Amino acid sequence: MDDRELKSTIEAILFASGEPVPADRIALVLGTDKEEILKAAKDLSDEYSFQQRGIRLVRMDNALQLCSAPEYAQSITFALERRKPPRLSQPALEVLAICAYFQPVTRAYVDQVRGVDSSYTMGILLERGLIEACGRLDVAGRPSIYKTSELFLRTLGITTLTELPKLPDMSSDDGIAKLSQVIESLKFDDNRQLKIEI
Repeated sequence: MDDRELKSTIEAILFASGEPVPADRIALVLGTDKEEILKAAKDLSDEYSFQQRGIRLVRMDNALQLCSAPEYAQSITFALERRKPPRLSQPALEVLAICAYFQPVTRAYVDQVRGVDSSYTMGILLERGLIEACGRLDVAGRPSIYKTSELFLRTLGITTLTELPKLPDMSSDDGIAKLSQVIESLKFDDNRQLKIEI
């Protein structure tokens, strides 16, 4: 299979799916290795961007998905008559940050870090698909453990969790001040305002 045929096949699979598809699965079906699939997907993604196409190919960890280009979001919303999704509340952002940086986590751990009951907020994040259950802790009561989802990566526009901003050293006196600065810079980043919406 030549390069153009490989890219066209990946495009067809992702278009038909509408959901993230693991690169391993595409490689298995096409009889090639995952690295070749990821390289072809990257080339295809670059073509979409360069040609200013209305779709984008995004990578989330080892999964690939086609989605609409963010610059056309308003036109899509008007055309499909969808309401703008609600922004996440401050408590939801706190819980999401705890899950992202310390995953996998239990609800009790999130409660302990925040100092308040987080059941309702975690339920909202589960409902919106930003976090997901990933097993149970092997202790009395077997509480569920949670991690961020592929939708979380796509919403933030990142490929892996390693792309999240680094947390400042909280053992120093100015750790809280540095953390506040990081949070403030994220709020006003060019694309971040859109990225906390789902």
